[in-house]
Amino acid sequence: MSVLIKSSLARKIVMALSGLFLVFFLGQHFIINITSVIAPETFNLWSHFMGYNPLVQYALQPVLIAGVIIHFVMGFVLEIQNNKARGLSYVKYKGGANASWVSRNMIISGAVILAFLGLHFYDFWLPEIAYKYIENNPEDATRYHAETVHKFEAIWRTVLYIISFALLALHLLHGFASSFQTMGINNKYSSAIKTFTKIYAIAIPLGFIFIAIYHHLNPITH
Repeated sequence: MSVLIKSSLARKIVMALSGLFLVFFLGQHFIINITSVIAPETFNLWSHFMGYNPLVQYALQPVLIAGVIIHFVMGFVLEIQNNKARGLSYVKYKGGANASWVSRNMIISGAVILAFLGLHFYDFWLPEIAYKYIENNPEDATRYHAETVHKFEAIWRTVLYIISFALLALHLLHGFASSFQTMGINNKYSSAIKTFTKIYAIAIPLGFIFIAIYHHLNPITH
């Protein structure tokens, strides 16, 4: 039993660390994307840098992909482990009496977010790979804004992004604060950290929703 507890704790720590890493990336991603609304030239500049800088492409990008895989794999493993524990005769699980709906359905929101990431990779990452390495197109530092706006012309894609970011907000409302708890951070700053995680969990997804709606309502006309 002691080995199982330690193994479970190790998985939770790995999941917490990978989650915090992804939260950091989410904030950085938002800072770049919001410039597509307020400063398209800056968005093109930053996007071109991210798309062609060797450090980003060959070091940071693989780390990001690994972080996504590790976080979601640990999430599914822990969910299976928890479901088995609830099935034990000496465990009395009361559902909503013991936890909020969000915390009890993290695996659902996580699965939807994972599917959304698949769409996001299909929309942006795969075309970028094809543009640079398959079609061998020359560098064009001015194409990113138009390409991004074009993705939100379809109403179904915009709605799908809105729903996905709404679920991301729910996921973050529980997961972000829980990551600090898992890491054992329980001191005089705990209350401030909890407040910050709630604001972040709502503000960043709302920001992405705003970007999607803005580009849908302001298509580029030729």
